[in-house]
Amino acid sequence: MAVFGIWAALLFHNAKGIDNFYSLHSWLGIVTVSLFGLQWIFSYAIYWYPGASGKTRAAVLPWHAFIGLIIYCMALITAETGFLEKLTFLTVNGVIGKFSLEAMFVNSIGLLLILYGGLVILAAVLPRAS
Repeated sequence: MAVFGIWAALLFHNAKGIDNFYSLHSWLGIVTVSLFGLQWIFSYAIYWYPGASGKTRAAVLPWHAFIGLIIYCMALITAETGFLEKLTFLTVNGVIGKFSLEAMFVNSIGLLLILYGGLVILAAVLPRAS
């Protein structure tokens, strides 16, 4: 989905004559997708490919989980900056008002995303019941 989103953004920007990859949102998105791809490749090599020993897999697991949470947080931050960027463009260009229903809806979605993201991280770091 992320690759499709990047492709769609490039098509939209090129059609409207907007520069590509100039904002924090776009930079975070590219880094997040790249790190996700790298983690997927390394995880495939260690956990699915039969060459790694059980000891190696166990040693890598905490790092795999930690880096996965970092990438997840980066995805959340990228989404939040995307909401902010789009809302800023809409309000500056006078398409919507600062306190319009649409602006309040986007802000509410942003807060819900933070809440949901925090709950996912909490579920990932809490000890498991045996």
